[in-house]
Order: sequence, then structure tokens, then C-alpha cells
Amino acid sequence: MAVNWPGLLSIGVFYMIVLGTGIWASRKSKREEKKCTGNRSEVTMVGGRNLNIWVSIFTMTATWVGGGYILGNAEVVYDPTKGLVWATGPIAFSINMIIGALFFVTPIRSKNYVTLMDPFQEKYGNTVSAVLFIPALIGDILWIACILGALGGTVSVVMDISSPLAVSISASVAVLYTLMGGLYSVAYTDVIQLTLMLLGLWLCVPFILTSPTSANITVAAVTKLYQEPWLGTLELEQSGRWIDDVLLLAFGGICYQAFYQRVLSTATDAQAKITCYAGAVLCPFLGIPSLIIGAAAASTNWNQTTYGSPSPFEQGKSGMILPIALQHLCPVFVSLVGMGALAASVMSSVDSALLSAASQLGRNIFKNIIYKQASEKTIILVVKVSIFLCGLMGAGLAMTTSSIHLFWIVSADVLYSMMTPQVTCIFYLSKWTNKYGALSGLVVAVLLRALVGEPVIGLPDLLPLPWDKIQDDGHRYRLFPFRTAIMLITIGTILLVSQLAVRLCEKRGKRDAKADPNLHAMVPLRMDVEEQEKLNTEQSCPCNEAMSTGTNVEDSL
Repeated sequence: MAVNWPGLLSIGVFYMIVLGTGIWASRKSKREEKKCTGNRSEVTMVGGRNLNIWVSIFTMTATWVGGGYILGNAEVVYDPTKGLVWATGPIAFSINMIIGALFFVTPIRSKNYVTLMDPFQEKYGNTVSAVLFIPALIGDILWIACILGALGGTVSVVMDISSPLAVSISASVAVLYTLMGGLYSVAYTDVIQLTLMLLGLWLCVPFILTSPTSANITVAAVTKLYQEPWLGTLELEQSGRWIDDVLLLAFGGICYQAFYQRVLSTATDAQAKITCYAGAVLCPFLGIPSLIIGAAAASTNWNQTTYGSPSPFEQGKSGMILPIALQHLCPVFVSLVGMGALAASVMSSVDSALLSAASQLGRNIFKNIIYKQASEKTIILVVKVSIFLCGLMGAGLAMTTSSIHLFWIVSADVLYSMMTPQVTCIFYLSKWTNKYGALSGLVVAVLLRALVGEPVIGLPDLLPLPWDKIQDDGHRYRLFPFRTAIMLITIGTILLVSQLAVRLCEKRGKRDAKADPNLHAMVPLRMDVEEQEKLNTEQSCPCNEAMSTGTNVEDSL
């Protein structure tokens, strides 16, 4: 197997640019740490809350327009069993940004939180929050696997080396510069990556469309030439599944710590909202090149290209159709630029996902639960170790499959089914929820999702649902919007069990109510007022003021 030396040089130059930017940004991060009057770890996690608005827009957009998005769009359009109509990413991501700006920016910023898990720990306590963190961590790890799989597959195609080796190389580079400077390194490398992607992929589009081996994509959109029309079909009976896919990506995105990391890194609420609205416009625009390339690949007679026969779909390489198209449908010099741009788009999300998971592990698990006296230096060290471990786990998963769209959907699926109800309740229904409801909701969500199954990852589909179709392999093709149904059932469970727990507590008397602050805060409003007055009285006492400030009680008296 011969190494593609020009492709190796192209990727190598790109990696050096990214590493150089990461090193520069890490120095900026250290300067900000010296200026910071608060916690040093916040500079690593949220950039000291003073990230430039333009940098914030770039890093927010680059986080969403990553490997899963770019390669996943092309894969779905090229796949003859799906088509453009099933490429829900662009519209769903735009909706996600708008929803985030309208409903979640102000609540998360109102109390200067650092991570998404902070309000959970504040409301439910450390133990319950640690349990709720599990699906969030799984979602991040699957997202990392998705991006590293895309990055490794791209490098594998370019360099003509094995995919596991390519995943290892790519993971090492991404982990290295993420370790250097936290959010600053991530944000400033995102600026470079997004710029390269924007220029590189749009440069390749005209050459791919005019390739002599490709038919007119407008004809292939509705006519069967070399495979089924790339426009795809959406039958009325499939509308529920299509809506489910859109809502999955639109609402699942509000559960990613990476989103809140960017929202919290800006100086004001207005800047955070502008960042989201700009991302809502840029995400669909940046997805257009990959959609066009997927359509061109579906209109190509691969037997007449240097790739040969059988086609990428027949070889099970639909997930890598974008780098394959760049390599075999473009002139060499254009292909090299496109490969660098593609690597840029893919890597622009892996660093965000790594920092997202590591921030919550360092702050919410290590600092708040395991070692509450940890110094800022220790927290930063734990974050860096977590970045390495998450990268290792993600790389291992990325080597198990070639389908980028699979990891992309499964990651969002976990968060949508299990975490969207929790995030919605913590921000908007917290008066009617408590830890018992939160745990019950999680159990119900996991149980239902496990019973519905997921054959692509070997989980049997045991629970029959309305409108199911039995396929030739015996698996059920789900037409019912089961993810959305699970999400709604979970919200109902959280509210119902929470209120049931309150009623039981009230029956056992005020003594039992005081034993659990979460429940006591939910009994009638009269008690809330009384408790608030009592709290205000206590806070006005010099003894309590001295204790809260850490001064000697006798001195304060």
C-alpha cells in the first residue's frame, strides 16, 4: 500500500498551522490567568468570560459544523436508501441555535455557572447530579468518537494508510493542542479551521460538478442513473420518523456542555445571543458544500474514476464519501486543498467535545464530589488528564465502525431521550421537581430506550410500537417518533414522581420535610416565604456574616 506523499504533506501543513495556533493561544491563556481575579480554572473552561464576540461566533459555529455534520450530510445524500430529504442536520442545527438563544442563554448565565451540571448540583445535590452526568458523558464520548472517526477516515483516504493508525494520529494532534490552552486554544484554532473549511470546500465544488465522470446532478436528483435519485423520498407514513430526526438534533443540542461553554465565555447576555443567532445562519450555509458533493457522488459512474468498481456504497464506505469524492473527482492540486479544508472541519469539533467532557469531570465530579479542597492547579491538572482519557476512549470507539452518521445520531439520541427532559425541567420547571423525580425520569428514559432497541449497535428491538415494519432481517423499522415520545414521557415522569414525593412528605409532617431541603422547598408557597424571611434574618446576624466571610466570630462581634 503506497503512501500518498502529496496528501501527507497537505495534512501535515494543516496540522502544523493548527498546532502553531494552539501554542499561541495557550500563551494568551496563561496571560489571562495572571490577570484573572477569580478562579484560574474558569480561564481554562470558559475563557475568563471575556472572549471576543467574533472569536465566539467562529468557535460556536465550528463546534457544530464539525466532522459529524460535514461528513454526515454528504453520507446521507449519497446513500441511495436515504437522500437529501433525510439530511436534517442544516435545518435542525439552525433551530437548535435559535432555541438556545431564546430560552437557555439567560438562565445559564444568570448565576454565573461554569458548566451545565452546576444547576443540577445546586438543585439536586452531588450524588444525584453525578448519576445524571453519566448520560451526558456518554453523549460526549460518542460525539468524540464520531469526530475522530471522521478525522481518521479522512486521513486514511488521503494518506492511504489504515484507519486505526489514522485515528490514532489525528486523536494525538487534537488532544495535544487542547491540552495546551483550554478554551483559548480551542476557540482560536476554530477560527483557523472554519476559515480553511469555508474556502477549501467551496473551492472544490465547481471541479466536482464539472467532473467528466459525473452526470448532471439536477437530472440525477429525480432520475435513476447509477443509483437511486439523490433527492430521496419521504412518504407520508415516514413523516413521524423525519420529524423525530429533526427534533432529535434541534433539541438534543441544548444538552451539550460545549454549547454552554461558548455561551458562558462571552461578556454579556447580548453577545451570547448574537453568537447563537450568527451560528443559526452560518451552520446551514457551511453545510451546502457537503450536500452538493454528496449529490455529485450519487451522480457519478465510479467505474470510470480512479476509484474503480464496486462503488463506495457497495464497499460500505458511504461514511467516507466526501474525502473519496475529493480525491477521485478533483484535480490533484484542488484535492490537496480540499483535504486540508476537510480535516479542518472535522477537527474543529473534537477539541470542543474533549474540553466539554473534561470540564465537567474536573469541576463537577472531582472538585465538587471527590476532593472539595482541591486547589485551582489540581483542578486544571484533572481537566487535562480527563482530556487525555476522553480522547483515548473516543479513539477506541472510532475504530469500531466506518459510519460517521451512526455515532452522530446515537450521541444526539442519548442526550435527547435522557437529558433534554432534565435540562428543560431544571431551567423551567424546577419549582415542581426534585431529586426523586429526576432519578425516576432517568430510569424510565433508559428503560424505554433500551426496550425500543437500536439494531445498528446490537441492541435488540424488543418493544413493539405503532406503525412498525418488519424488515427482511427481522428487525423493526420504526416509523413512530419514539425518541420524542420517550422525551415527553420522561418529563411527565419527573413531574409526577416529584409531586408524589412532595405529597408523601407532607403527610409525614414538617419534621420529615425539613430532613430533605429539596422536598421542603416544594411545599406550599407560604412555607417558602417563611423560610426566606428566616434566611434573611439569619444572614443579617453578625455571627453568620463572619462565618460566611471566613473571619473570626469574636472579632466580628
